[in-house]
Order: sequence, then structure tokens, then C-alpha cells
Amino acid sequence: MTLPLRPGAGAVPSRAPARPPGPDPLAPLLDLPGVRDAADGARAAVDRLLGHRVLRRESAGVSTESALRGARASAALEGVDVPLADLRAGRVEEPVVQGALRVSAALGTMTGTWTRAPGQVLARLHLLAAADLAGHEVLGRPGPHAGPRLGGLLGLVTGATTAPAVLVAALVHGEVAALAPFGTADGVVARAAARLTGVTRGLDPKAVSVPEAGFAELGREAYAAALAGYAAGGPDGVAGWLVHCCRATEHGAVEGIAICESLLRG
Repeated sequence: MTLPLRPGAGAVPSRAPARPPGPDPLAPLLDLPGVRDAADGARAAVDRLLGHRVLRRESAGVSTESALRGARASAALEGVDVPLADLRAGRVEEPVVQGALRVSAALGTMTGTWTRAPGQVLARLHLLAAADLAGHEVLGRPGPHAGPRLGGLLGLVTGATTAPAVLVAALVHGEVAALAPFGTADGVVARAAARLTGVTRGLDPKAVSVPEAGFAELGREAYAAALAGYAAGGPDGVAGWLVHCCRATEHGAVEGIAICESLLRG
């Protein structure tokens, strides 16, 4: 299956209305096996979270806890799993974890720029994620292999589509992770980019779900297999990845509800 963000794709307008001016290139994704139902399930799960009464007064606290748990889960997907209590206590110096924490802490400052200058945001995300993992000369600099496909990814972020936000976030996630434009910490960057996409496209505007925890709950092996299927580019692989991302989003919404309930109990 050829997606519009694959190599050689045309540019997408940088400022997009809700609907594209012509045929929507992402609309056929909803016809892939299982995708429409999975997207509906993800949307419903996040809506249940957004309707929680705690968010009327404690949305900032839920978002802060979501960022912490998201950082922990993102690092775990990279193979570095640490106790949440140790993160809260500041007892973890491991560089992958520290990079994930820096990224999560900074996401709130990037939402306005993400839809206008996603390349700039990706560079910043990599600088934060890989500061202790790569040399200064390569931080925030995509490798030559990124090429036209990276341009297609940036067009996807800024472009117009009627496709559900959860699917656009999944495509952004899959493209960054499969392309690995920086060579280090690409997974952390990919998950952060997906979260930004969900926030800015209205899936989770308060950033209170924890999609990273959803992926971690489904398991590293399942995550890697779904991503490999997407990278292969066939319809079944793309569908499998999209469904996997939707299921992770559902689990991430449940994690957000657990945060709300913990705050409710005090």
C-alpha cells in the first residue's frame, strides 16, 4: 500500500483546513480491515476519559502525571524499565530515561509550533531525547537517508484530512519510528510526535491520556512486530499498525482514568 507520505509524494499545504481541497488521501485508511472500528473504539475511550469529573478542576495535575508515566513507558519500550516511584524521587540517572523525561516535560511548549514547523519540533525533540546519547554535532540533525520521506512526514503533520486524529497520530508515529531519521532515540521522538499530533488534532487536547503506557502494556514484542509490518508497506501491515495504535490509545485512556481516580481518592 502506498501512503501519501512515502518517498516521492507531493507536498501538502502547510496550513490546512479541516478538509483537504481535493480527494482526501488518508480516507482509504478507514476501509482497511479493522481500522474503522479500532479508531471508533479509541475515540470513545478517550472521550470517556475527557468526561471524568476530576478534569473539571485537576486537568493540569492529571496532565503532569500523564507526562511522567508516559516518559517511563516510552523508556520501557526502549528496554529501560524503571519503577515509577524512583522517577518521582529523582533517583534515575539512566540517559534514555532522562531523555524521555526531558521530552515529556517540554511537550506542552511545542503544541503551537508543531502544526506550523514540525521539522523544527522534531529537531528539538531529538536534542532533548538524545542529549546524553549522541554527539553534539548530530543532535537534531536528520541523516541523509531521511530525504524526501521526511518531507512527506512534515506534510502529513501540517496537512488537511478528515481522517480521525488517532490515525494521523499513528501514521506520524510509524513514519518517524520506521524512518529513524536521527539514528538515536528515534523511538522516543516518534512517540512524542504522535502525542503532539493527538493533542493538536483534538484527540486529547488536555494531554491527560498516556498512549505510551498503552503501547508498553501491549508489549515490546507486539510493538516491534506491528511497526515492522508498517515499515514493510503492505495493506495488511499498515492496517495492523493502525489497529495496534488504536488499541494502545484505548489502554492509554484507561491509564488516564486511573490517574483521575487516584487524584479523586487523594
